[in-house]
Amino acid sequence: MPDTSAPHRPQVPAADQTLRILSFLARQRGPVAARTIADTLGIPRSSVYHLLDALAAHGFVLHFPADRRWGLGTAAFELAGGYARQQPLARLGRPLVAALADRAGESAHLAVMTGRNVLYIVEERAPRRPALITDVGVRLPAHLTATGRAMLAALPREQVRALYPDASAFADRTGRGPSRPGELRDVLREARVRGYAVEDGEVTLGLRSAGVAVRDHAGWPAAALAITWPAEADRDPESLAALLTDTARTLEHRIGRH
Repeated sequence: MPDTSAPHRPQVPAADQTLRILSFLARQRGPVAARTIADTLGIPRSSVYHLLDALAAHGFVLHFPADRRWGLGTAAFELAGGYARQQPLARLGRPLVAALADRAGESAHLAVMTGRNVLYIVEERAPRRPALITDVGVRLPAHLTATGRAMLAALPREQVRALYPDASAFADRTGRGPSRPGELRDVLREARVRGYAVEDGEVTLGLRSAGVAVRDHAGWPAAALAITWPAEADRDPESLAALLTDTARTLEHRIGRH
């Protein structure tokens, strides 16, 4: 059934239709057909194709030819990261990350995706623990971090393939971690089965991390929480993941209510 919720006739129809298409795609759990977009929004199919082509040229949507579907592109995630950097997630997450670090006795942080990187927006360092590279404002390769892997595991597989099409997309820090799409698929598959992501010395040798995604109202990964600890501390990742999951659900409730 067409969406007839627009309150008045827009003065710039193309801009209005473009924003409605992006909003519609953001509410979906995965890529959808152009016909579905046109029928749901009541936009002529030819206009939808033209607008999708323009959005794809700027990276806001991706086309998956084999499936004949369209999904959000990396530029759309950049916008989400920009919004997150303008306080809401950081403000709502900061006291929760502080409490998480206290409960775990380890350093904790909150990060968002920006392209193939994660951007750290909250950092809480535990007493008598080593300084971390994951300070506020730092960007790291998503496929190497626990926060990045947690968010990538929550994305549609087509989205991950678009972000990591070949070996050239993989940065390296310590000589560890996936360096090809197939290796990343295995890492993310394990994270989905386990319910949380891990990394061991792939960001900094001697440090381990566990991460859990924070989903928005549509089920998309808005951010991720992680705990980092020294490898010699011999912490149980399962127990730390339980703390992460509890905190993630609380943050999800708060950003949904905000």
